[in-house]
Amino acid sequence: MRRLAKGVVLGAWLLITLFPLYWIVVTSLKPKAEIFSMPLRYWPGEVTFEHYEELFSFADFGTYLLNSLLVSLVAAGAVTVTGVLGGYVLARFSFPGRGALMLAYLVTQMIPLFIALGPLYLLMSDLDLLNRLAGLMLVYVAMLVPFATIIMRGFYERIPVALEEAAQVDGASRLTAMARVVIPVMLPGIAATYIFAFVQCWNELFLAITFIDSEDAKTIPVAMNSFITQYDIDWGSMAAATVVSVIPTLILFAAIRRYIVEGLTAGAVKG
Repeated sequence: MRRLAKGVVLGAWLLITLFPLYWIVVTSLKPKAEIFSMPLRYWPGEVTFEHYEELFSFADFGTYLLNSLLVSLVAAGAVTVTGVLGGYVLARFSFPGRGALMLAYLVTQMIPLFIALGPLYLLMSDLDLLNRLAGLMLVYVAMLVPFATIIMRGFYERIPVALEEAAQVDGASRLTAMARVVIPVMLPGIAATYIFAFVQCWNELFLAITFIDSEDAKTIPVAMNSFITQYDIDWGSMAAATVVSVIPTLILFAAIRRYIVEGLTAGAVKG
């Protein structure tokens, strides 16, 4: 009975979780007149791809997709590399101010982002980085590096220092020992950190809509926000854009899913 009850609860939770995704896909395949039809239809009476055609015909969605991919891939890569190096320093070296630095990293995660929006906008304007993808990348990197560094420090602390010392006894330098001994063991943590940074950059709207106004530099969240006007919401195009925007994330998850699972569960069982 306990197993049956658990299965029922998990099955119900799975349906609740998947239904919004199902409804978005169905909405993207409905004709415009059918989206608002009553009673609700849980499957389109006539499957149409008109919303996808409009998305790439009348809106420059391909450019927005490439912009989001470029920003997310580069920013997530920079965040991960910086987190790997910074986490190693915090985990392996003792120096004055290390505790204060960790505290500062933690405090930055508690401060609402909009508090720094004014000074950040002025700084971006003075550096001529408004409406530039490079400027958006820099902001994302600055925003995510503290969290990535804290996460990577936790992964490093799970790896015995003896592994590096053994490599150094064999003649390897500290950097070589890190690259050939520690990093391979750290791959699950690195993958988890990268996917976290990628998803944060991919879905971020608040900063992107503040710093990006040019059509050539818009990312997907900014473009999707334009479907909401003063008097109407283009639900069909928004649903189609949502489906398209989910695909790159699903591909990335599928490519490194093994490392993600290992990275997210690391530390749950004490070795």
